[in-house]
Amino acid sequence: MSLHIHAADGEIAETVLLPGDPLRAKWIDETFLENPSCYNNIRGMLGYTGTYKGKLISVQGRGMGVPSAMIYYYELIHYYGAKNLIRVGTAGALQKKLQLGDIVLAMAASTISAFNNKIFAHSHFAPIASFQLLQKAANYAEKMKLPYLAGNILTSDIFYNDDPEEYRIWAKYGVLCVEMEAAILYSLAAKHQINALAILTISDSLVTGEKSTSKERESTFANMIALALNIT
Repeated sequence: MSLHIHAADGEIAETVLLPGDPLRAKWIDETFLENPSCYNNIRGMLGYTGTYKGKLISVQGRGMGVPSAMIYYYELIHYYGAKNLIRVGTAGALQKKLQLGDIVLAMAASTISAFNNKIFAHSHFAPIASFQLLQKAANYAEKMKLPYLAGNILTSDIFYNDDPEEYRIWAKYGVLCVEMEAAILYSLAAKHQINALAILTISDSLVTGEKSTSKERESTFANMIALALNIT
């Protein structure tokens, strides 16, 4: 057991899907997994393990933002031996070519967060995805004809930004979208030599101001989860 995940040895699979919202973890469990069991409800951060096409899969809520996500990423790796961590969630588009519901495969995660500065005091570490998972995800998306783009994303510590124009510099350099947790996932995965990938669904656009309805989010979220499960 760890401080935030009270699972026994063997209760968590080597492959873990990581939505931010614990209720999304519950939805994934009920919608996609067979013979599921709940191994964690500490602080309401639900975690489940079940099977998908005969393979053991876990789903763990991890909250919002780098500090919360880092706790769950670290404990899954350090205490439970997770080998494949797949972040599944939403993001805001920074490019006009991205439509609501499109899927983004994060090849790399730029960030305004300072968590790596303590380790790389006078340098800048580039957090990148596992090529193995990235390649599988791209191949499956093309096979299923799911609209997607692969590229650089931005991990931000700020959800409500006083300066909405700040993101334009990132867009100018080709960054596709903004979210809040992927860069620390890729950094920890690199340190511990495991596989990690962030698969994101565009839920709103900082370019056009469009926003998905709750119903639209649910249907496009299902496409993303199917993609994540079929690359494990």
